[in-house]
Amino acid sequence: MTAAESPLPRRPRPLFPRVGAVIGAALLLAIVVFLLVFQWNWLRGPIARIASGRLHRQVTITGNLDVRPWSWSPSATVHGLVIGNPPWAGKGPMATFPTLTLQVKILPLLTGKLVLPLVEADRPSVAFVRDASGRANWIFNPGQPPKPLPAIGHLIVQDGVMRFSDARRGFTFAGAMSSNEQAGGAERGTFVLSGRGLLNAVPFTAVVTGGPLIKVDRNRPYRFTAKLSAGPTSLAMVGALPHPFDLAQVSGRLHIVGPDASSLYHLTGLALPSTPPYDIAGGFARVQANYAFHKIHGRIGDSDIAGSLSVDDRTGRPFLTADLATRRLRLADLLAVTGAAPGKAAGHTLSPSQKIEGARLHAEHRIFPDSRLEVARVRGMDARMTYRAGTVVAGKLPIRALSFKLALDHGVLTVDPLELTLPQGRLAGMVRIDARKAIPTVGVDLRLTNAEISTLVTSRGPTPPIEGALFAHAKLSGVGVSVRAAAADAAGTFTVAMPHGEIRKALAELLGIDAARGIFLLITKNNGETPIRCAVAQFDARGGVLTARRIVFDTGVVLALGTGRIDLRDETFDLRLDGHPKKFRLIRINAPITLKGSLEGPKFSVDIVKAVPQALIATAIGALAAPLAAILPFVGPGLAKDVDCGRLMGEAAAAGVPAARR
Repeated sequence: MTAAESPLPRRPRPLFPRVGAVIGAALLLAIVVFLLVFQWNWLRGPIARIASGRLHRQVTITGNLDVRPWSWSPSATVHGLVIGNPPWAGKGPMATFPTLTLQVKILPLLTGKLVLPLVEADRPSVAFVRDASGRANWIFNPGQPPKPLPAIGHLIVQDGVMRFSDARRGFTFAGAMSSNEQAGGAERGTFVLSGRGLLNAVPFTAVVTGGPLIKVDRNRPYRFTAKLSAGPTSLAMVGALPHPFDLAQVSGRLHIVGPDASSLYHLTGLALPSTPPYDIAGGFARVQANYAFHKIHGRIGDSDIAGSLSVDDRTGRPFLTADLATRRLRLADLLAVTGAAPGKAAGHTLSPSQKIEGARLHAEHRIFPDSRLEVARVRGMDARMTYRAGTVVAGKLPIRALSFKLALDHGVLTVDPLELTLPQGRLAGMVRIDARKAIPTVGVDLRLTNAEISTLVTSRGPTPPIEGALFAHAKLSGVGVSVRAAAADAAGTFTVAMPHGEIRKALAELLGIDAARGIFLLITKNNGETPIRCAVAQFDARGGVLTARRIVFDTGVVLALGTGRIDLRDETFDLRLDGHPKKFRLIRINAPITLKGSLEGPKFSVDIVKAVPQALIATAIGALAAPLAAILPFVGPGLAKDVDCGRLMGEAAAAGVPAARR
């Protein structure tokens, strides 16, 4: 056999395919064996540990874990799922689920979207807790924005229980929740959450109902209605979740009725002012931590209200912004903010507390209310607000319009500018309340400019008894938890000035007091006038008492000088005017005119007792000398001189009285 004919050597077959086949077969066999012997309950511990780390609290699974993986929408049922509370929330779990079934779509999950076609909970129990410092057990990652809930196609809740305890607002609630589809194959059904509890020791009830929770489309709004009541306060909302079930976005229509807006603090966390009974409605929207109440319309007391307000709560410290307006304001409705109330309830819409306060003020002849400022509430939020009233109903006060801007910044409330429009002139200035300390400090700085005094004085005749431009400046401050307490501590200055004007001669003569001429002019209804050259009254306030530093009332015929004080502690006047005629008067009674009584109803009178010595002297002279000489003590020589009005007005202007210079 030649070399060419010798056979070629055989190449050995590759070993890898045979080894790979063996390994593959072994792996397949291992998978089959694993699936045959694998228990899903082996994953209960790892799943619970992962969930505990994500939620920052203990999570346990005490029952079986049933998984149905062979589907494009696999599902799992967890038995005995328990979610614990953070240590500060006390004993007991936050939530327990005897049976919880979840179904998830695989394809959306691959793109990062979590879609749950089915969520079914049997007898779940959830307990929400918030402590006095504001910590909430439903916030798993403090300081981070909450994540929206995933899209849920079909939600079934059987015999659920929800409890809520909020120490910050004095709120406890226990309710039942369920979601059941109707029989008959139709995709109908409702979600219902109803329960009762206490809100600041007042019975509280809530009922929330929604549409069918089957085939809910995340891109279509889910509509619901909610009705809540806490004592006489009720809230009704017809709303929608634009993207179910993203609870961070809500919109709808809101209607609120109650006796006093301040009672909404425990429901909203906002330090709203005291008001008469209210009935308001408007559009409502929430996006994350921003809340808006727009197109507001309704009534507060006997006044209409319109406008909008919003609350930014992103930092946990509410910031309220409001723009409100009233076409026709009843001033008593606005004064309720200070705790004031009209003495007579007839003709006024008042809350029960206002009726009690008004009756007490009327019985005690007081005008300063005792209602305490809720210092802690004021410190807990900030605000910016504008308000305008087109017309004002203020009884005898001639106020045409009113407006102000309010700012609340870390416990300091400022109303600046505050402006009241009068038939002629205006009252403007600012009010500041510093509530950063336990007892607030209240300050006012108000200026009256070019007001016509005849519009402030009641006149029974065809012509006003006194006319002229009135200017004033009040700069006072006091410490107190109520208006009454702050007034009783008032310190500062108060100045009133009239650069010029006219007064009925009869009144001017009585300031003298020229009994013969003044009474004659009154009896004959003589409306002749005499000029007011100038008038100034300056008071220094200390410890709630305004003591007259100077009172000068200079007319063409009489110069009147005054003394006295105004006591804000017991709300009384004690002022006296002594008139000195500038011309000879045959009969002049030396008796001052006094202004005494309460601030609510001061009374003018003539202190006849002061004229007794004058009468005794006349009697003695009459007994010892000729009867005609008995009138000598009543003769007024008319030695009073004109005062330097230019200097007086200059001093008033230096004291802050606007445009007081002649």
